[in-house]
Parts: sequence; structure tokens; C-alpha cells
Amino acid sequence: MFALLPLDSLPVGYIGPGAGFALAGSFLAIFGAVLSAVSMILFWPFRRIIRMLFRKKPPRKPRFKRVVVIGLDGLDHKLTTRLLSEGRLPNLAKLRDTGNFNPLASTLPPISPVAWSTFQTGTNPGKHNIFDFLTPDLKTYMPKLSSVEIRTASKSFGIGPLKLFRFHQPDVRMLRKSKPFWSVLSEYGIFNCVIRVPITFPPEKLKGVQLSAMCVPDLRGTQGTFSQYTTQSKSEKEKTGGEVHYVSREGNTIKCHLLGPPDPHKPEEGDMKLPFVVKLNGGKSATLTINGEKHNLTLGEYTEWLSVKFPLGMGSSVKGVCRFLILSVEPEFNLYVTPVHIDPEHPAMAIGYPKVYPIYLAKRQGTYATLGLAEDTWGLSEEVLEDQHFLQQCTEIDMEREQMFFDGLEKVPEGFCVCVFDGTDRMQHMFWRYLDESHPARPAQVPAAFATAIEDLYGRMDDLVGRAMAKCDKEDSLLMVLSDHGFNTFRRGIDLNCWLEQNGYLVVDDAKRSDDYLTGVDWSKTKAFAIGLTGIFVNLAGKFEHGIVDPDEAPALRDEIAGKLREVIDPKNEQNAIKSVYQAAKAYRGPYKENAPDLIVGYASGYRVSWDAAVGRTSKELFSDNTKAWSGDHCVDPSVVPGVLFSNHEVTTEHPRLIDMAPTILDLFGCPVPDYMDGRVLDVGERNNLKAEQPSSEASVA
Repeated sequence: MFALLPLDSLPVGYIGPGAGFALAGSFLAIFGAVLSAVSMILFWPFRRIIRMLFRKKPPRKPRFKRVVVIGLDGLDHKLTTRLLSEGRLPNLAKLRDTGNFNPLASTLPPISPVAWSTFQTGTNPGKHNIFDFLTPDLKTYMPKLSSVEIRTASKSFGIGPLKLFRFHQPDVRMLRKSKPFWSVLSEYGIFNCVIRVPITFPPEKLKGVQLSAMCVPDLRGTQGTFSQYTTQSKSEKEKTGGEVHYVSREGNTIKCHLLGPPDPHKPEEGDMKLPFVVKLNGGKSATLTINGEKHNLTLGEYTEWLSVKFPLGMGSSVKGVCRFLILSVEPEFNLYVTPVHIDPEHPAMAIGYPKVYPIYLAKRQGTYATLGLAEDTWGLSEEVLEDQHFLQQCTEIDMEREQMFFDGLEKVPEGFCVCVFDGTDRMQHMFWRYLDESHPARPAQVPAAFATAIEDLYGRMDDLVGRAMAKCDKEDSLLMVLSDHGFNTFRRGIDLNCWLEQNGYLVVDDAKRSDDYLTGVDWSKTKAFAIGLTGIFVNLAGKFEHGIVDPDEAPALRDEIAGKLREVIDPKNEQNAIKSVYQAAKAYRGPYKENAPDLIVGYASGYRVSWDAAVGRTSKELFSDNTKAWSGDHCVDPSVVPGVLFSNHEVTTEHPRLIDMAPTILDLFGCPVPDYMDGRVLDVGERNNLKAEQPSSEASVA
């Protein structure tokens, strides 16, 4: 059976994985994929003839046979410039010298789901509807994922009142609006290979292939929940982003269970449990027995991706993949298990287009990570993993991605090919404390192996670019390397809800205050509240269930809050903590701008929303040192963190922006730019056309 059931857990998105939904899949999913593949083969000649007869053709001749984009999420312009000047990025230097290297303006806010949505649609957030990782529910005020909505449709088979069996069918809806430019390319018969671009889940139909990225859930339906099994005494402190299972040792044997999705037949009984046993062999080795199969475990070393099966009855099961890592044996046993990813060879739900594409990749290169946020940042931040364990995760996931990318380059000699690498983002989040000598989380003694972890990462990406350049003939292929935003240190956190409470805009009943999300807030007296990484919402009457602010009074309230926020000073160093405050009504344009936060906070360098505020606690502390491993960030004012743009052909337009990429790529293929796009066409290489008129700035300061 195939199930999708809602969970009550908090979807804290990029801040922490959380759970928005749960799923299970089995024979039907694979049968559907195989049937789809067979039908594609059988009907391919007919579809080919129909497309040749009726497809639209680009009105102008393409400038290049192929356009290739390498997305290096979070690659920072300032750091890249320094490493280029030191001669440490020879391939990017060659790309710069044969074409160009420019800063690339990001979005407001410069957050991955917002930025990559703008990249693919060529529109401002007011038209693509993504403003953060989270958005508040208008009735409950609880946060929910901003880019995907999951509904459950129950179906049953039988005659009349006699129902033989019931199953739950998922209804997964993309909340990103507007049309990605590769859909426009598809309309003109141009082939696309789109690999792991964020905000492409659920996958959309196109001429080509696509593997989805950000917001692809794990098998339990969360955005990534790790598991720790330990014989240590129970701690009252919960692990954000993961679950701790307290186990006991019986001689040299530890019995555990792996949590899966809810049983679709008995959802009231909670998550399915898959038992497994770890037998310690003495020294640094152990034997794992799961699903009747034995696997060797070695202290400090990850297993390969192991297939796990949760039985559903009637000979069917839902399959996932995960990796096991023994962290310690003596004096206490500690075992880490990655989130259980959807098995790409037996996907429980669509994670790519066509459905056989993820299966093809798995058959070609072996099992790979499918979770949208695959690198387990919380495992490291919560001190379950150590630096070397996280570094190995990032490196190996990048290697998996490289195989996909170079397969795409080989299979797509004409058309569009893009692949986004996430390791640059995740590693800078976690290792910036070694780059910033003043960071509160920086240890007194920096381990030599990690002192240059970020610079070494940039070097590995430079090597990737060099190998891609060797496969991209300059006359036939345009190669662009870009990032969606840059990076910055995150030393101090600001609790926006605490500030709103201190200034009388948010009211909390101290008797009800707790660690649960916005617990104790008196909505009948609250005028504004913060949710997500940068947004403040006005509690507007007629919009929110318990809204109290009259729409006519809202503009003055926004101005008032924005003015006060600009004056917030950090008492520790007497610095302004907030660089700019933007009003959505002025910063965005389009039919969805009403869904945006009323105010978007552009933090100054070194600041970000505090950890308490990020997970919804209504704390009493306005400023706090960031002592977590998550030490770098980009949720600041856009001017602080520009991305990068390299090209093997010169880009002569000044001040390129991420929003310009979609119309530029369409133009390079000779396709007209749709009127809904806000970006301009950049001049690339030798171009005789007149420059497009530059639109006004995307963001307006409140």
C-alpha cells in the first residue's frame, strides 16, 4: 500500500528538520515506475513524430548548442576573490580569464529556497510565493513548510458497505508559483537535465530529466531525523533534529529498533518499528543484523548505504536506505544512524521525472542520498557527530552528485544541463568557526585537519570546475558557475519575538510559557510576531484567525516597528545588529506578496535570528552568543552576502543578479522571455542586440 499521513511534529525546515508528513510505499510505486518506463518505450516513436510535427521552434537561432550551469550553493564572493588572488583556484581563474568573474546579487532574503526559486523562475518572491523556509498557518499560527503542501486522500476497495481494504494516497502540491525557465525551454523542444536544484519537489513534467532536491522528505516524512542509540543515562535535553533511543547491553548484544513511517493500516499505532541487533565483537568491530542480513560495523566508519524494509503485509514493504556509524563502544555504546532516505532504486514516491530517472541513476552508480537536506547539520550541532564524521558525509554526497552531473554532461550534448552542489553551503555553515578567529564557538586549539576545511572545500570545487571545463567546448557550450548567495560569520543571535515582547507588540502569559512553539502567546493582545529566519508578521484582522490589527492601521504599525528595529544596539559591542528592514508591500510585486512577512529583517554582519527564536521558543534573552557548530550563515542583509558568477564567455552587463539568469538562458537558446519574468537579459559574449532596459531595484528599504 501507499500511505501519506500527517504528523504533529514541527516542520522547522532549514533551522531543524522537523516533520510535516509521513509516507510509506511499496509494490505499487515500483509497478507504476516500471509501467511508465514500458509505456515510454512503446509509445516513443509516436510521441516523437507528434512532437516533430507540432512543437514550437525558437524564433531565433540558439547562440550555443548547450548551456551548462554548475550551482555551488553559498560560494562566497569575498572568500573566492581572496583565494583567487592567492592562486589557490586555478581552474576558476582560467574561467575568469577566458570569460568573467562577477559578484551576483542574491534575493531578499538571501535564503536558499527564495534564491533558487528566483533562479528558476526569473521572478521576484511576490510572483513565485516563496519567502522563507516556513510560513505561519493562518488559523493556528503554527509554522508549516512554505514550498510544499501534503494532503492525504483515503481510498478503499470493495462493494457497497463491504470494504476489502483501505489505503492512503498522497497529494503532494508544489507551492512555488510561476513557471521555471526549463519548462519554457521544453515548450520549444529543448532538452533539459535538472539535477538537485532546490525547490523542485514534487518533480514537474518537462522535456528531459529531473532529480528533486530541497524538501524531498525522508521515509518518515520529516525533513531529516537522525537516530542515536546509547547506553548512557537518560538526559532531559532533547536533540533538535534527531531522536535519542536509550538502550541496554545484554552481554555483548544491544537490541534496538529503527523507526519508519506510520502503518497505513493502523496509523493510530504510530510509527512502524524495524528491529535490529548489534553484536559487539570486541575491539573496534561489531556485527549488525537487520532484515535478516548481517553487516560489519567498524568503530568510527560509516557503512555503505544499507537497504531497510518495513513490512506492510500481503508481501509488500516500504523500502528506505540509511547508513550506520558506531561512535563509541566503551565505556558507553553509541550508535548513529542517518535519517532513513527514500530508496532511489525503489522510490516510495516520485522524487524525479520521469519516475524511472532516479532508478536509472541508482542502477548506474549505486545507492545515493535522496533527502532534500542530506548533510546532517543537526547531528553535528547537537554534538552527536564529530567534525570528521560530518566532513565525510559532505564529501561523499558531493561525489555522488558529481557522478550524476558528469553523466548528464555525457548524455546531453545539446540543450540545458544544471546541477547544484550543496556541500559548499552545509560545510560553511558548520566550519566557519575555524575561519573566524573571533567566533564564540571557535575552540582554543583548532584541529589541524579542520583549520582550512573551507578553503580545501573551495579547492575541491575548483577541481570539479576544471573537469567540467574539459568537457565543455567553448564554441558549442556556455559554462556558468554561480552561487545563490554568499556567506558570513554568525556570532550573535537576536530573538525577534523577545524584542517584540519587550516593546509591547507581542504578549506572552508567563504561566504558559514553555519550549513549545510560541506557547503562551496571547493572540488577543498580540500585534506582531516572528516566524522563520527573517520575517515579522502583523497579526492582521481578517487574515489571521485571531487577528487584532485593523488593515487601515497596519501601514503605520509596520513603519513604527521598522523604525525601532533599525535602532537595535547590541550591548556587548555597541554595534547596530540590524542593517536594514524591508516592507514586503514595497519590496515585492506580484499576486502573492500578501503571503510574505510584513517586515523582512536584514541583519548586520555577524548576526542572525537566535536559536530560541528559530525553533519558536518565547525566551527572555534578546541577544545570545552562538556557541553551536552551525557558525556561519547567510540570513543577513542581501548586500552582505553576494554570490558569484563565472562564465567561459564574458558577461558585459554590469551588476548581474540571480533573477537575471532565467531570461538570459532563454535568450541564449533563442526563446522569447515571458512577460511575467522580472529579470533582464544579460549580454553574454559578442551580442549585437541592444541591451535590455534595466528594471528598478528588487528590494525597497522600509
